Amino acid sequence: MNIRTKIDEWEVRDLEDNSVIRVLVEHNTEMGNKSLPGIQVVCAGNFVNYEPLHVERWAYEARKSGTAEYLIESPSWMVYEDRFVKHYLLTGEKLKAKVAVKVRSKDKVVEKEYELPFTLED
Repeated sequence: MNIRTKIDEWEVRDLEDNSVIRVLVEHNTEMGNKSLPGIQVVCAGNFVNYEPLHVERWAYEARKSGTAEYLIESPSWMVYEDRFVKHYLLTGEKLKAKVAVKVRSKDKVVEKEYELPFTLED
């Protein structure tokens, strides 16, 4: 049985139009085909599941492209340069999920990272 535990919940308000981008990050005890622990990020109607099978594929793509910060394009929202939500896999010493949110009324990007509850075999 999967048990979901909230890790973090935050929002970024855009004073330009008073809109809000909310981010919810949850730990799940069972994710993917192998029912292993992972993290789910919910933002702007998109779900990003950081579970071993997805992360293994993204880590391979990151290694292939020579980057330690792999942009997961499919669930990211990057229509404008001054307003976006980007999801990343960080492949450093410890695997991490990263969420970056930018709104028009803030000069800086709001970024948060979350350590993944598993490692990958080489």
